[in-house]
Amino acid sequence: MAYSDRSYARPYIGVPGLPRAIKWLIIINVAVYLAQFFSPWPRLIEHYFALTPAAVATPPFLVWQLVTYMFLHGGTWHILLNMLYLWMFGSELETTWGTRRFLQFYFFTGIGAGLCVLVLNYIFHQEHSHTIGASGAIFGILLAWAVLWPDRIILFAFIFPMKVKYFVMIFGALAFMNSFNVNSGVSEFAHLGGMAFAYIFLKAPRRGRMRGRSDPFGSMRESYKAWKLARAKKKFQVYLKKQGKGPWVN
Repeated sequence: MAYSDRSYARPYIGVPGLPRAIKWLIIINVAVYLAQFFSPWPRLIEHYFALTPAAVATPPFLVWQLVTYMFLHGGTWHILLNMLYLWMFGSELETTWGTRRFLQFYFFTGIGAGLCVLVLNYIFHQEHSHTIGASGAIFGILLAWAVLWPDRIILFAFIFPMKVKYFVMIFGALAFMNSFNVNSGVSEFAHLGGMAFAYIFLKAPRRGRMRGRSDPFGSMRESYKAWKLARAKKKFQVYLKKQGKGPWVN
């Protein structure tokens, strides 16, 4: 059940607060952007900390780029819009879920978006391109809103009232259509990857979430355990047949 189906859910997005994780994410992003802006070696920062698929998948294996690329931005408008969306939509997620689970979600979607960039850029022969920005995680946050509060009203372009689910559909459709233009300068693979990994996170087994944990790969582990149990049972039945005791029936 989406949160907005409940009688006490607000029909409109209000002015959010500033919970702890959101506050520190904004502070760190702004601090890193200022360091980029004033650094005498901006290309060196980009070389080591922007997401470059070839640098991650081949020597020197700079795997930390799957995290650090999220904190670099390409201009004032880039970081301003990302931090605005992080504050507008992320604050209520953190308030609802708690700081720990929100951070798990944020980095799961951001790193997942980076993995999508890595794989798809190799497929399209763009493995030496650089990707920066928190947009993958931001698109994940938008997807979470569309799932949890689909009928909340947002002012599209700060003018037109629109339900969140349609707002996110428009963003997702634009990202998908623009993904065919690999020379656009915008990493739509990161946007779509962030949404995909957000959906995986939200559909994780409820048992892990009820204990205060998020386990996106829980169902895979459960399937593997079931397979191992079935294999062991089959081997035991074969052993019993050889001993002349017949199979067990369960």
